[in-house]
Amino acid sequence: MTTNREIHLASRPEGWPTEDTFRLVTTDVPTPGPGQLVVRNTYLSVDPYMRGRMNDVKSYVAPFALDAPLDGGAVGEVVASEADGFAPGDTVLHGLGWREYALLDAKAARKVDPDLAPVTAYLGVLGMTGLTAYAGLLDVAAMKPGETVFVSGAAGAVGSMVGQIAKLKGAARVVGSAGSPAKVDRLKALGFDAAFDYHDGPVREQLRAAAPDGIDVYFDNVGGEHLEAAIGAMRLHGRAAICGMIAQYNATEPPAAPRNLALLIGKRLTLRGFLVGDHGHLREQFVREVAGWLRDGKLAYDETVVDGIENAPAAFLGLLRGENLGKMLVRL
Repeated sequence: MTTNREIHLASRPEGWPTEDTFRLVTTDVPTPGPGQLVVRNTYLSVDPYMRGRMNDVKSYVAPFALDAPLDGGAVGEVVASEADGFAPGDTVLHGLGWREYALLDAKAARKVDPDLAPVTAYLGVLGMTGLTAYAGLLDVAAMKPGETVFVSGAAGAVGSMVGQIAKLKGAARVVGSAGSPAKVDRLKALGFDAAFDYHDGPVREQLRAAAPDGIDVYFDNVGGEHLEAAIGAMRLHGRAAICGMIAQYNATEPPAAPRNLALLIGKRLTLRGFLVGDHGHLREQFVREVAGWLRDGKLAYDETVVDGIENAPAAFLGLLRGENLGKMLVRL
C-alpha cells in the first residue's frame, strides 16, 4: 500500500460533536527515518477523554490540533523499521491511532505478544482501560474487603472492570448503573449484586433501593446526578475515585448537580480525581493479577467493534451516546 487514510479534526465542537467535526484525509504512507517505525494499525481505541481534547483549553493533556490527525491508543504490525529491537511483523502498542499507518519513534512503541492474549486486550482489559479500573478502585479509593461499591457507567470498558475487580477483592456489595435494560442484565451476569437503568427514575432513589445501607466507595465515570446521589448515599469516611464525567462533556451550561457538597464535611468524605498515568508503578502488579484472573475465567470483558477508519467518528459519537458495551474499538 502507498496511500494512508487519517481522521483529522476539522473544527472544534460547541456542545455535541457531529460527523462534520471530523475529516477523512488521504496521505502517503510514511517512510521511517533512523530510530523510527512504520506501523500498520489493526485496532484503534476510542475513549471518552478524547472529547476534552477537542476543546482548545488548558488541560492535563494538549488539545488536538485542527487539520491534523487525532491520536489515541492503537495496536498494529510493524511494516518497516529503522530501529534496533523492532522488525517487520512485530506487534506493537502505541499512541498514534486514528490513521491506518503510523510513523513513530521506537521509544514510543511497546512490543506485545499476540499469542499471550488477543491484541485488543492490550487496548482494554490489559491496557489503559484495565489499569484505570484497577488503580482507581484499589489505590485511589482504597477499597477494603467488606465494603459496598457503586459504579456509574458500569457497562463501559472501565466500569465493568471496576465492578468485577471489587467482587474479586472482597467487596460485600457492588452496585452499577447503566443506560439500558440489556446493559443492566449484562452487569448482573458479570457478578454485580444489583444494577439499575438510570433512565428508570431518579438515580438517588434507585441507588437507595439497591444499597439501602449506603455505600463506602463510589467510582465515578458520569458525574452530575450520579455524583450527587453517591454523595448522599455515602457512609462516614466514604471515598470517591473521580475517573470521568461524561454527562457533562458536551454540556454548554454549568451542571446543576451536585448540590449537596456540604455533606462532605459532616461525613468526612474524600473525592479524588485521578489520571491513570500517575499509577504506572502498579502496571506489573496489575498485569500479573488481571492476567491470572483472565486465565482462570474469573474476569470477563466486552468489546464493541466498528469496522473501517472512515467509521471512527461514528464510533466515537456512539461512545458518547452510550451505544457501546465494554470497550469501543475500530478495526482497520
